[in-house]
Amino acid sequence: MPIIEVYLSNAKMNNMPSVSIVVPVYNEEKSIEELVARVTRVCDTINRSYELILVDDGSHDDSQKKIEDAVKKNAGKVVGVFLNRNYGQHSAIMAGLAQADGNAIVTLDADLQNPPEEIPRLLEQIEKGADVVGTVRTPRHDTLFRRIASYIVNKVAQKATGVIMCDYGCMLRAYRREIVDAMLQCHERSTFIPILANSFAHKTMEIDVTHAERPAGDSKYGLWKLINLQFDLLTSMTTFPLRLLSIIGGAISALGVGFGLFLFVMRLLYGPIWAAEGVFTLFAVLFIFVGVQFIGMGLLGEYIGRIYHDVRARPRYFIRNVIGKNSK
Repeated sequence: MPIIEVYLSNAKMNNMPSVSIVVPVYNEEKSIEELVARVTRVCDTINRSYELILVDDGSHDDSQKKIEDAVKKNAGKVVGVFLNRNYGQHSAIMAGLAQADGNAIVTLDADLQNPPEEIPRLLEQIEKGADVVGTVRTPRHDTLFRRIASYIVNKVAQKATGVIMCDYGCMLRAYRREIVDAMLQCHERSTFIPILANSFAHKTMEIDVTHAERPAGDSKYGLWKLINLQFDLLTSMTTFPLRLLSIIGGAISALGVGFGLFLFVMRLLYGPIWAAEGVFTLFAVLFIFVGVQFIGMGLLGEYIGRIYHDVRARPRYFIRNVIGKNSK
């Protein structure tokens, strides 16, 4: 029996939707109505039961009201999950995954840059046996800075996980039920979902999807948030920076020894006058070592801070209310 038929039969037996669409929402009041209309229109054509889970991540605009209206208009199809404050995109997605009942789960951003019309193509790959289906945005409609940041993240993630995917930053992704269950058992606070999912997946796939201009609103990832994301990614998935720090320290020490020998020879040949009695050289070397020490302290601080947060074992999020689940 094909995999998707097993999904459908299990869904019917358990009265659960076979597909769950999880969408984190943060100040997206202008996009929610179109998002719901397009997702439900697409899902109505795939001949599978489904649920659309909208997770309000502490929005300050009318996103909550828009979600409530969507739940009322689409009873049995739309679920609203409301967090008590803003916890970040990945925590909001984890909150949605915890509420999802589907055998296949698709995550999607609310800004409509990744068209919901691509969802059937992701489900097709799940049907063919993929545990995780990633997507590559082609062509990218983002700023140069965001494309560069994305390139760096992808390269680091490929090195850290050993799973070659071209676009870890795209949230339009599909997961098999057991992968989601495995992720929900992980309790670390610094979570990057695509990488966490790949750590449990046996078979991963990646397909090209269209990428549109943002129809309304502004990106929620400013410069500072992107910088924070880079640190979260780097320190949550690998200890390579600590190893790199040791390598850099060793290289600087070797250069210091070589430079010391060079200064000794030059002093013998030309005397102390040639380098202003060595004062400027001393300062240059001192600044290099001080800079490296501060970098090392910063990296160690990042890791220790994450250990501190994980040891406290506080929840990633707090759900204030869930609506629409009882209407199924």
